Amino acid sequence: MFRLRRSILLGVATACLALTVNAYAKDQLVLAIGGEPEQGFDPLLGWGQYGNPLFQSTLLSRDRDLTPKAELATDWSLSEDRLTWTLTLRDDAYFSDGTPLTAADVAYTFNAAAQAGGRADLSALKEARAIDEVTVELSLNTPRITFIEQLITLGIVPTAERENGYSDAYGRQPLGSGPYQLVEWQEGEQLIVERNPYFYGTPPAFERLVFLFTGEDATLSAAHAGQVDLAALPPALATNLPPQMQRVIMESVDNRGILFPIQPSSGEHAPSGAPIGNDVTADIAIRQAVDLALDRETLVEVALHGYGRPAFGPADGLPWSLNDEAFEAPDIARASELLDAAGWQLNSDGLRYKEGQPARFRLTYPASDTTRQLLAQASAEMVRPLGIEMQPTGRHWDEIQREALHQDAIVFGFGSHSPQEVYYLFHSQHAGFGYYNSGYYANETVDSHLDAAQSAATVEEANQHWQAAQWDGETGYGSRGDVSWAWMVNLEHVYAADACLDVGELGIAPHGHGWPITANLLEWRWSCE
Repeated sequence: MFRLRRSILLGVATACLALTVNAYAKDQLVLAIGGEPEQGFDPLLGWGQYGNPLFQSTLLSRDRDLTPKAELATDWSLSEDRLTWTLTLRDDAYFSDGTPLTAADVAYTFNAAAQAGGRADLSALKEARAIDEVTVELSLNTPRITFIEQLITLGIVPTAERENGYSDAYGRQPLGSGPYQLVEWQEGEQLIVERNPYFYGTPPAFERLVFLFTGEDATLSAAHAGQVDLAALPPALATNLPPQMQRVIMESVDNRGILFPIQPSSGEHAPSGAPIGNDVTADIAIRQAVDLALDRETLVEVALHGYGRPAFGPADGLPWSLNDEAFEAPDIARASELLDAAGWQLNSDGLRYKEGQPARFRLTYPASDTTRQLLAQASAEMVRPLGIEMQPTGRHWDEIQREALHQDAIVFGFGSHSPQEVYYLFHSQHAGFGYYNSGYYANETVDSHLDAAQSAATVEEANQHWQAAQWDGETGYGSRGDVSWAWMVNLEHVYAADACLDVGELGIAPHGHGWPITANLLEWRWSCE
């Protein structure tokens, strides 16, 4: 009853907002482009790592070709020993309360984020310190090629020592130097933001943005009712476009794949209490067979309705990924040979067994995600002729974390502008670390390649090591090696946008958390008079 009343109230509020948008179309936008962050808008806890932090500014930003460019920092350099970053800040940056942003705020942000244990990987940071008002120095314990990513993604917060400075409540009352400031957040329903009058850059074209937090079906209904100006659409609903809206396609490195538990069941549990291991997927022949059986072109058509492309690795098409992992078509015959050789015998019930163990395991996906549900169901049908039974199982994320994270095969999604994600996904020291290496994958040779990449002197040298971790001719985490994942598809992000909304030239999106389409928000314009 409560949910029904809340839904009705939200619908009325949305309709009222739509009337406002029609009256002041050039000043306000209503957006339904994704969910809200559980921990609020706090960069120290992860806000902004996958997209535009909106309320905060970062030291650097990315150009369309993903190269770093100036933002808060006008100049930056790395010492010859690769242990000290020195950055010069612009002198016209202010927080939205009118107070200046200085090197002290930058130093505080980095030191505090290192202690917070959020998504920002500052494990290599020794100390951040302000040299003067506009100069900050970041000292590292060890060279780290991916440390520059934190300069690009970590939003700067005000030091706790100042009035209105950082506190435990910051995530719900963020103060930053970004283009917008928070006005009101009704958790689970909507977020209202307005221009930051002290923003150092070109003021955004729209005075106010209203973000609606709706499910997939409700978002599409709101779009058809003319209640939103921009809506994110799952591929399965992307063909049902409202007549007053245009389809906007954003290329991405956002992927989906099957993460396999690598360890056999042993009765051990992760620190979270979740059980570790799966006796079926611990057999490499099972993982190889599933990987070979997937018809990725069909998965793109069935689950993405053509809005995507096949995936064969965690970073297809990016410089740190091998481009020769792909195979043209599924190979059922080869998959069957591998299973036979490994002792998985086909029984009269159509299922394979090895030492009494059936080739059966759950393929878990978040129940609210229709795309992952379609991927799970379709891939299960593809492997069934092999005598492998993958059981598509929808669960809520809290249940996945509590029970399934380390013992079920899971349809996961990742995709980053940084090779740092590859390090998290496959290095053994990150086994059981959140959602990353939740299959407890471990390979000493892969670890050595990943460590060599992080300590490399140049990006080009690092890319060679990143690629070797995938396959070095003898081993690797990829399809020719341990097959720790069976990658499935790379998504295109699909949006319905009002015909009058010009979103400019979009870049390449990372994984969908963090509203990546807003990365070029300052370019958005209303094209109708």
